[in-house]
This record gives sequence, C-alpha cells and structure tokens, in this order.
Amino acid sequence: MPVYRFLALLAFSWAVPLAAQNALPSLSAEDARALQESGELVLIDIRQPEEWRQTGMPEGSVGISMAHPEGGQGFLRDVLAAVDGDTDAAIAVICRTGNRTSQVVPALQQWGFTRIYHIPEGMLGSRFGAGWIPSGLPVEACDQC
Repeated sequence: MPVYRFLALLAFSWAVPLAAQNALPSLSAEDARALQESGELVLIDIRQPEEWRQTGMPEGSVGISMAHPEGGQGFLRDVLAAVDGDTDAAIAVICRTGNRTSQVVPALQQWGFTRIYHIPEGMLGSRFGAGWIPSGLPVEACDQC
C-alpha cells in the first residue's frame, strides 16, 4: 500500500464508531503488560511527547507518536524498526483513552501488520477499563522527550 493511502486512512479514520472500536483486536492494559513482560509483544505508545512528559510512558514501551514529525512515512518506518521489519510481530498500541489507537490499528492492518492490537482503556482509562496508570501498572519517565 502506498504511503499516501496510509496517510489518507489515518486522516479519515478519526470517526471510528464505538461498535467498530469494539470489533478491533484489543487487549486490556494488564494483558498487554503480561505479554510485553514475557517478550511476546512490543508495546508502542502513540501519544505525543508532551503527553509522555506529563504521565510517563508504560515501562518498556517504545514511543512513536502518531503525530510523527515526518508524517505517516516516518511513523511507519519507526513502527517497522521497533519490530525489526516483521509485520507479523505482535504489537499493542496505547494512547490516552483508546481513541487514537482505534484509528491507528485499522491503518496498520491495511499496511500489512497482522497482529496489531489496541488497548481501548488507554493510559488514563475509558469506558473500556480502568487504564494503565489507574491500574497501577509501571510507568517510566520519558528520557527522549
């Protein structure tokens, strides 16, 4: 899929209905943490650097902002680098409350990622769960922000 098509998917997928969001492959924050700790999953925080500075990032996660300074092409390049180019690697994406991840997952699926999950409760919680931070899951300061 050309990069311009991926950018279009991101641009126009902002209005994913809740029913569609429920249908996306998802993991709870606790399940994502357990898989990450066992080395079975790469956790990517897609929020912006100012958000990473405010709350910290999930311990051991990779920060790749959805609002990448190099646009969609830079975002894709960095996601591929995080999984050593393996589009079959298990990846979970997290944001503040699950809205942005519900936009990114379908776009990455269209790009060819086969095991991409979103964490619908996000870092702070949503109607889908308590959230990473309220659940007491570990966070670390963002050294790169």
